[in-house]
Amino acid sequence: MIGEGAHFEFIAWAYAGAGLVTLALVAYVVWDARRVKAKLAALDKAGIRRRSAGSSS
Repeated sequence: MIGEGAHFEFIAWAYAGAGLVTLALVAYVVWDARRVKAKLAALDKAGIRRRSAGSSS
């Protein structure tokens, strides 16, 4: 049997890497959602409406 702590460093770095990738993806999704929301607000302010909003007539 391999010693208890023989692969601890690799396992710890693997978890740290997976956590970092997960946090980066969450940060990207939050940033992109804010960007799209701001773009939609600018279009709405300019008078351009979404087709999914329904017709006003």
